[in-house]
Amino acid sequence: MEQKTILITGSTDGIGKQVAIELARLGHRIILHGRNISKVNQTAKEINELTNNSKLEEYVADFTSFKEVKEMALKLKNKFDCIDVLINNAGVYMNKKIITEDGYETTFQVNHLSHFLLTNLLIDLIKFSSQGRIINVSSIAHQSADFDLENLNGEKYFSPYNAYAVSKFANILFTKKLAEYLNETKITVNALHPGVISTKLLRAGFNISGASVKKGAETPVYLAISPEVENISGEYFIDKRIEKTHPDTYNEFLLTEFWNISAKMVGLDNIT
Repeated sequence: MEQKTILITGSTDGIGKQVAIELARLGHRIILHGRNISKVNQTAKEINELTNNSKLEEYVADFTSFKEVKEMALKLKNKFDCIDVLINNAGVYMNKKIITEDGYETTFQVNHLSHFLLTNLLIDLIKFSSQGRIINVSSIAHQSADFDLENLNGEKYFSPYNAYAVSKFANILFTKKLAEYLNETKITVNALHPGVISTKLLRAGFNISGASVKKGAETPVYLAISPEVENISGEYFIDKRIEKTHPDTYNEFLLTEFWNISAKMVGLDNIT
């Protein structure tokens, strides 16, 4: 198997960490990301011991800060000639409304806006791959989102679950529109629901347990390296199968409008 360079956001615990372990076992070069340097260091050490793979790179950025996301993107561009796979996995579930330094509700910024920004900043690196892939970890929760363009930051009302569902709905819209924009390139973009998995996020948001992180890693790993999906783009997967998303995610006006709103929010005017 061709060795790929794979960036996984939020790879110091949960699904992201397990995806990193599985892909490191297969010999790929893994770019680990977290918001805490000591945790990233510890994760790299653990993965090295588990997989005997020393091709591990460590990067730190708090996704509540666009400044830190931009700094990380710049460091990546200075270090790498190419990124083959970007797995946008980092996520939070906030039980109360907290506005970030950039002026946005934390769930929306971490789960969508910072990944939107990072992805657009790294597109040029991904274009150098022979078959670049962008994978957005969404959730089946998007199906129950009360998605209102005038309430993205909880301006009208805030509920922890809806804020999370809205951010996951945003992941789907981003996936579909980015796939359109990249249609003439060698890059594919897909989203997925990993399952109801026992993670820190699940415990914090829902106080329940689910399937193992090993199960949760199956679809992200499949989308990252399987030849079966090399020409598939703009889709949403559950258990390695394409599934339908919420009907509103097929609305072309909404896809374009939300893209433009996101671009304005992150301060990128001409990003396609």
